[in-house]
Order: sequence, then structure tokens, then C-alpha cells
Amino acid sequence: MARFAIASAKAADRRSKSEKDGLHVPTFLIASITSACNLHCAGCYSRAEHATQDCEPVRQLTAEEWDRVFAEAEEMGISFILLAGGEPLLRRSVVEKAAARPNLLFPVFTNGTYLDGKYFDLFDRKRNMIPVVSIEGGREKTDTRRGEGVYDLLRANMEEFSRHGILWGASVTVTRENLDEAVSPVFAEELTSKGCRLFIFVEYVPVTEDSRDLAPDEEDREKIRKAVGELRSKFPGAIFLTFPGDEKASDGCLAAGRGFFHINSHGGAEPCPFSPYSDVNVKETSLRAVLKSGLFEKIRDGGLLLEEHVGGCTLFERRGEVEAIAKTSES
Repeated sequence: MARFAIASAKAADRRSKSEKDGLHVPTFLIASITSACNLHCAGCYSRAEHATQDCEPVRQLTAEEWDRVFAEAEEMGISFILLAGGEPLLRRSVVEKAAARPNLLFPVFTNGTYLDGKYFDLFDRKRNMIPVVSIEGGREKTDTRRGEGVYDLLRANMEEFSRHGILWGASVTVTRENLDEAVSPVFAEELTSKGCRLFIFVEYVPVTEDSRDLAPDEEDREKIRKAVGELRSKFPGAIFLTFPGDEKASDGCLAAGRGFFHINSHGGAEPCPFSPYSDVNVKETSLRAVLKSGLFEKIRDGGLLLEEHVGGCTLFERRGEVEAIAKTSES
């Protein structure tokens, strides 16, 4: 981590230089390195948008193409690359490319079912790789959404992380059904006792009109904000983040390169995983060009990220407008 701290300071200098040259480079990149997944989680947004599937996609970026993306990101001053999917551990070759870049920090968002001896060894040796396991609360909430037996598997993974002294995190999809349990001190205590030092609470994004009742409303979001504030005070050794709930704290949405952007498994550059629209592809252009794309610039310059809105996710609530911008940018 000492090496990463030095690299992070140098990355900040590179971002500052780019800013002076007229290009804002964000700190984060979200890389969905595969669209394949072995689970069928209830209400999965990615499956509903057909971004995730059972089989291995044909046109996904190769490990070498992802390595080029990682190299460009490092050269630009991006410090954090979140590896997502699908299930990212299905692509061991890409994960190994990431692990070979110690100047970048890679949180790896995994359902935990493909963690094996080789992966535990990798996370032990390569401390720039931070496993972030998806969990919904206790056994009942987790298995109801993710499948029977998943909770016990995750508990076994936690024990293995603890045995190796591996820093790890938890990603919790917060719905109106698991809200109280997900942000409770009891749940946080249970995970921190096993070495969890990063909690990411992702507000559920409805996939159909019928599932809107699961999505937190404004009263629920206020409850989440208050509870997370209390958790930060009670567990100062851990980091607690909410997505997209921290939009208020950051004066608006951070997508489209303002604070982060998303590359999907096929190379399409998107504002955010919850806003799956693209007008450029990294197979054909550089990350610098991506940040200057018509779609990203119109979203940022049009004030869409800063507008008042009802709901947790700005771009999801205004997906019709984003889709229209994407179509005009392509033409």
C-alpha cells in the first residue's frame, strides 16, 4: 500500500496537468470485464438490460485489450479501476493482467462463488487487488436473492480472507426489504470482525415497473444516509460508501467522466453501468478520446448531472434523455 500511495500522488499530478490542458481525468474507472455470470440474482439490473448472460460473450475485449486499457488509465492518472461483470473471476487472464499493475488499485466485485486456492493466493500476494464480495445481509436475505447456499460459501470465504490477512470489502444491494439489516451495526460488526474494511451500499435500481416498490424512496435514502453516518462513527477503521446516494455530498452525479466512467465487456464507453449508452468503443479509440466523446461532453456540459431529481440515480431517472443524446452523438 505504501507503493500505491506514492503512485497515487504521481497520478494526481498527471490529472492536474491534464486539467490545465483542458481535459478532466477522473480518479475512477469501472471495467466490466465480462458479461457472463453463473448466478441469477432476483431483480438483477444487468440481466434485465441483457448486459449479463449465462454464456461467454463472443465479442468481449481480450485480456491484451484490457491490459492496454489499464496501461492507458495509469498513464492518464486514473488510480482506481473497479473490476466488475458479470462475474469478473470468470476471466482469470484479465484479473492476472490487473494484478501485474501495482500502481493501480483494483477493487474486484465478485459473487464469491469462483474464489479458489489460486485466487486466495493471488489476493494474498497482490495487495493492489481488493476482493469485494456481494452479500445482502444474513443468510435469509442473501440466499433469497442470490441462491441457496451462497451465504455459507461467503462465510467460508470470509474465514479464508481472515486467515490470510487479506483486506476485503462487501457490496450490499439495498432494497426496502433488507434496508434495516443491511445498514445495521450488528451486520457491520459481523463483517468487520472478519477483516472487512470497505462497505459499499448500492441502492437497488428497479428493472421493471413491478420492482419499483423494492427501490428505496427519499425517506429510505435519508434513513440510509443517517445510518451510514453512524456506522462511520462507530467503525472508524472501515470505509462506508453509498452509490448513488452520495450524489448529494458530491454536488451531483459523478458519471460520464466527472468522477468515473464505465467500459463494458465489449469495449463500449458508457457514462455509468446504470446508463448503458455508448457512442465510442475502446477497441477503436483511446481513453482520452473517450472522455472527449460527444455523449460524455453533452451529458457533462448540458447540466444533466447536476439537475435536481426524484430518486437515487440521476441518469437512470433520465435514461430517455441520455438515450436521445447517445443517438445524436452517433449520427
